[in-house]
Amino acid sequence: MAHLPPVDTFDYIVFGGTGDLTMRKLLPALYHRYRDGQIPDDSRIIGTARSPLSRADYQQRATDALHEHVKPEALDDATVARFVNMVHYVSLNGAEADSDWPTLKTLLDSVPPGRIRVYYLATSPALYGQICENLSREDLITPQSRVVLEKPIGTDLASAEAINDSVGRHFPENQIFRIDHYLGKETVQNLIALRFANPVFERLWSCDAIDYVQITAAETVGVENRGPYYDRSGALRDMIQNHLLQVLCLVAMDPPVSLGADSVRNEKLKVLHALKPIEADDVAIYTARGQYMRGTIGGRAVNGYLEDLGEGMTSETETFVALKAEILTWRWGTVPFYLRSGKRMAEKSSEIVIQFRGAPWSIFANRPDANRLIIRIQPDEGMMLSVSTKDPTPTDSLALRKADINIEFEKAFNIRYPDAYERLLLDVVRGDPILFIRRDEVAAAWRWIDPILQGWKENKAPLEPYASGTWGPEGARNLLSQSGHLWHEDMKQQPPT
Repeated sequence: MAHLPPVDTFDYIVFGGTGDLTMRKLLPALYHRYRDGQIPDDSRIIGTARSPLSRADYQQRATDALHEHVKPEALDDATVARFVNMVHYVSLNGAEADSDWPTLKTLLDSVPPGRIRVYYLATSPALYGQICENLSREDLITPQSRVVLEKPIGTDLASAEAINDSVGRHFPENQIFRIDHYLGKETVQNLIALRFANPVFERLWSCDAIDYVQITAAETVGVENRGPYYDRSGALRDMIQNHLLQVLCLVAMDPPVSLGADSVRNEKLKVLHALKPIEADDVAIYTARGQYMRGTIGGRAVNGYLEDLGEGMTSETETFVALKAEILTWRWGTVPFYLRSGKRMAEKSSEIVIQFRGAPWSIFANRPDANRLIIRIQPDEGMMLSVSTKDPTPTDSLALRKADINIEFEKAFNIRYPDAYERLLLDVVRGDPILFIRRDEVAAAWRWIDPILQGWKENKAPLEPYASGTWGPEGARNLLSQSGHLWHEDMKQQPPT
């Protein structure tokens, strides 16, 4: 592996330090960066939560989390011991002014002034403003401090603005890092390189050559232990408003003038502003929503959504959403962008499908398929370009056969592909916001989503059931068939031409 330069010494203070996100993602991500030599030994990771734990108790939880969520080949006792020695704990309710703030203040003030402080709010967004107010009141916000906000930022535009106002009263915008882990995925970042470092693609990257685009994030799991949260959120808020709209922006944006953070984010914002509005009365035309029922995944029978919520529960929350978006710019014309996300689907797959236009006329007896570029976000990160070649089997004519140019990044570069949080957590320490979301992006995304939510609230598009282990409700297929298009899994079932 290439040498990775270390970051400056820091304190990472995690509010919600005993939660699932911290144990499953944050601590393992920081461990990997420490193991690779990017984190100085005198840095500290300080967990805070209401649980009355000793430092030794919390260090044991951290050790257990590493052994559960880090592959055995990446663990060795000496490295784990050195990493866990960086871990501290303060029993503290960050949303309460009369909690044990003096202990946290004493710990933070025990090192030389000027150290980078990162406050990671792995809590309910409803607490963000209170935590920031308490940090300010206790004089714990320094010029070298940053605050990280986990999604979702609100449940609509009004609540998002209220949260951003409450945090912005205490932190300037350049110290606020709104995290979207999808932007930390290597394959998503690679969109910038793929497009702007390869003229062969960028010169085809418009309505002149592209027929339509699909962006999918499919999961095989259900709501698991997130039922209470998920039932207040749903797939549109949980996945489309942040993750998939951000991916859409990277696919669709014009070339930025540089790789500076604001240059990139300015171009993303232009895409969000150019999205054709989907008004409440039009949701039946441009959207489909569903809720998973009982079914079979991997040969195992699984419950429906209502059963996962609990006995006797009812809900109109969608676990699947598909929508058709259009970007009203010269580059994209009326190219449809189909976005789709769902739980308990046939496969775990996140991908981008760029469907190019077919040839207007063919000299071949069997018409060649249109070229297709598939960018795999997860699993098996990579890309595949489908092309037509001569069929090598003996024939009397120049027959065609489809072939795939397939690149698996992990094999191609012979390295472990890092988890998204590994890059993002240290980008905060570096003060590099390029992969984080600016406030005006959050507002623009919600401004586009709110009318869809209103249309659904008024039941102007049906909530369709779909069996677990399938690709969602029939309405999702109908959304594409109106334009003669197919979802990627249906393309693969087409007979050869």
